[in-house]
Amino acid sequence: MVDMNQFMKQAQAMQSKLATMQKEMADREYEGSSGGGLVKIVIRGSGDMKTAEIDPSLLNKDEADMVSDLIVAAFNDAKKKMEDDAQSNMSKMTGGLQMPPGFKMPF
Repeated sequence: MVDMNQFMKQAQAMQSKLATMQKEMADREYEGSSGGGLVKIVIRGSGDMKTAEIDPSLLNKDEADMVSDLIVAAFNDAKKKMEDDAQSNMSKMTGGLQMPPGFKMPF
């Protein structure tokens, strides 16, 4: 049986670590690219886009649809990196916490 006092201490410590991790994640930046580096996007850990860099060779009006697709692909690449990093950090943080059987975290 799980000692509830110990569980509550672990939960409080995890809550503090989670708040710290969320702040650190919000301050990080992730770069995604597409088209062999022709389009680069930088997003913040909050998910907001910071910059979009487009190689001048793509700025032909006949290729506007392709440029749009590359921007979306670069953004999605950066967002996936951000989400993978968040998942990795969450796993590290909760690794030592003993959860009662059937207990699920709200995230």
